[in-house]
Amino acid sequence: MNFRIPIFSLLMIGFSQSAFAQIKEEQLILDRKREPEIKKIEKKKTSVEAEKNYPPREKKIEDSLNLRYTVTDVPAASDFKTSTIQGEDISPKFEAENLNNYFQLGMGNFGRILADGNIGTKLENEIEVGADFHVLSTSGLKKEYPWNSKQNVGNVAAYLNANGEKGKFNVIADYGLNDYNLYGIYALQPDADTDLKQRTNRFKVNGYYDFYSNEILNDVRLKTSFLGDYFNAKESQAEIRVNLSKHGVELPVGNDVVLNADLGLNLETLNTDFAILQENSSKFLNATVAPQVTFFNGESYLMFGSDFSFLNAKNATATTDQVQENRTYWFPKAELQFAAADEFKFYAGVTGGLQLNSFANLLETNPYLLSDQQLRPTETKYKGYVGLRGDIDQQIKYDFRAGFGKINDMVFFRANDLFDTSVSGNRATYDYANSFSAVYDNGNVSEVKASVQYFPLANLTLDAEAQFTKYDLENYEHIYNVPLLKAGIGAKYSMLNKKLHLGANAVFSTDLTTNSFEIRESGSQPNVFISTENNDDKVGGYADLNLSAEYRVHKNFSIFALGNNLLNSNYQTFKGYKVLGAQILGGVKISF
Repeated sequence: MNFRIPIFSLLMIGFSQSAFAQIKEEQLILDRKREPEIKKIEKKKTSVEAEKNYPPREKKIEDSLNLRYTVTDVPAASDFKTSTIQGEDISPKFEAENLNNYFQLGMGNFGRILADGNIGTKLENEIEVGADFHVLSTSGLKKEYPWNSKQNVGNVAAYLNANGEKGKFNVIADYGLNDYNLYGIYALQPDADTDLKQRTNRFKVNGYYDFYSNEILNDVRLKTSFLGDYFNAKESQAEIRVNLSKHGVELPVGNDVVLNADLGLNLETLNTDFAILQENSSKFLNATVAPQVTFFNGESYLMFGSDFSFLNAKNATATTDQVQENRTYWFPKAELQFAAADEFKFYAGVTGGLQLNSFANLLETNPYLLSDQQLRPTETKYKGYVGLRGDIDQQIKYDFRAGFGKINDMVFFRANDLFDTSVSGNRATYDYANSFSAVYDNGNVSEVKASVQYFPLANLTLDAEAQFTKYDLENYEHIYNVPLLKAGIGAKYSMLNKKLHLGANAVFSTDLTTNSFEIRESGSQPNVFISTENNDDKVGGYADLNLSAEYRVHKNFSIFALGNNLLNSNYQTFKGYKVLGAQILGGVKISF
């Protein structure tokens, strides 16, 4: 066997942070039917008549339905969840065996401890139940900061899947804990025992019912979320979505042209209350009606539709009365794909929509937010795009696209100044110029994306992705804490009859523009701090290199090793927030 190709590919260190799941014959294979995986696919067409006791027990549900799925442009989920202090991590789980039940335990430098597992079983009547958990802790950057920077992340979830006569049902209950510190202090030198604690608790329940046939009622989704934090912030969010459809309607213009008609109905509520500083409170109710019609002719299609949204917004603070606003929105939606061949599919379209910005979702992007935020929805008035994608001999899959859009109230993050200017050792956790607030501005966005997957061998996958994004804002000269260019390359390789699995990734990012503060004591006013703001500070770009390996010693026993940030770069995700240096973690995994 010629090992030059895989060895050379691994040296290239390919991975994309937003990599697509592996594709075989344009189908995405799901090992566990849970909501996180279901969100990674988009149902294109189903046409199955309902039968009594359908599907038959002796048939696999996937084979019976013959569903056609296509990968959508969303980041791939990983069972190995990252700690925000760690930068970029890679999953040690390689899907080598069809064993859903496993437990793995690992330890490494920086006091890293990993415990991760899943257990599931099938009951009678096509019912599957299971649970998984994840714990990851680190002692932090003790050599970089004299104060506490440790972090503990925990997650536990229980799920149920059921296949009925007319459809399949999925529900998952999930609890997540993130216990960490706002350690990114650069402008002051507090004592080593300074309290920088932050902690968030989030409980989610998601339900999903998908009908086998798309006769009128297609699917129903219900999502709920409840968040609390160390500073007594409270947030609740609920969303129900119903998709009505009539698919596979043959038109008289030709036997090869069929019509799909869809109508999406969505109702979403968001209630957020903060308990410190301005004590912002927000209440949103958003109702959306989204009709859509698609004409198919083989792999070519023409889709057009609209989104009609009604928003009721209420905002108040501790010192201002509640302000209520009712608004209606209309957004265009259309897409054309011309498939000259499997290798060349040209597409173009326009889309838009209204997105509620919750405290919970903002924390996923920036966990160092102040626990008092003004929340506004983001309105994408329109975003037009053109692109080319294809599949070359089932070995190369690519997607290149460019777009331009107009966005109102686009959200990004601005560093906070001191809230208390007195020179005092008794300072709040978030009052060291170490927290951020969401800010909003209107403007234009131009972007270019490219992603490629290459399968040179049956046991080797290479992928690469790059995204260039340029913002032109009305009020701010720069958008803060958003890179101009981010890219990644990656590789996965299995050998020794799939006993040994190797993985690699590298992620690259250009500089970030941010605001920052220089703080000094006043010469004229005793015991008072004076701060000077820099609105054009830079956070350096980075390259993050990761390697992983897993060797199956026995069918039920494996050992694994992870190397993260192997270039040993203490780059910063936000101003003051350095990530861990080179990390090595090893452990064992038991599958059953």
